[in-house]
Amino acid sequence: MKLQHLDTAMFMWCVSGNKSEKLKPLASIVSKSGDGYLQVALPIILLSSDKGLQLFIATLIAFMIERPIYWLLKNTLKRNRPPQAIPSFKASIVASDEFSFPSGHTSGAFLLAFLLAHFFPSFTYAIYLWASSVGMSRVLLGVHFPTDILAGATLGTGLGFLTIIIIG
Repeated sequence: MKLQHLDTAMFMWCVSGNKSEKLKPLASIVSKSGDGYLQVALPIILLSSDKGLQLFIATLIAFMIERPIYWLLKNTLKRNRPPQAIPSFKASIVASDEFSFPSGHTSGAFLLAFLLAHFFPSFTYAIYLWASSVGMSRVLLGVHFPTDILAGATLGTGLGFLTIIIIG
């Protein structure tokens, strides 16, 4: 079975039936929380804390690296979103851009999660629960395939790790 077929089958399982319909209102809220505001607000809120300045600088550097790479991947690979790839499917929301791979919401969420967990380990479980929920919400709302989420999580985590190496 080709990866695209498996990905589509997993996607359809996630979005079909009552289980996904009941979760869509919550998924919509969680998805909006990944729009980028938290990635800006949280480092600013924590700025006056012990490692807040380090988090702020790391976040700034990390997103200056991540956003162009994410944009380049998305616009080079040009993977269709589920509504374009599956003609009978209609998403619950309108995506902010045309292409699907990787998930920018997930990449940004996992990048923030990695950095916050590095500088403030006590936030680790909560921030990774949030980042994972952002990724899952994008599938449930019908704008991403599961592998888009996996790629976004990998990109965000990898660039978070790279940022920590860069800043020492």
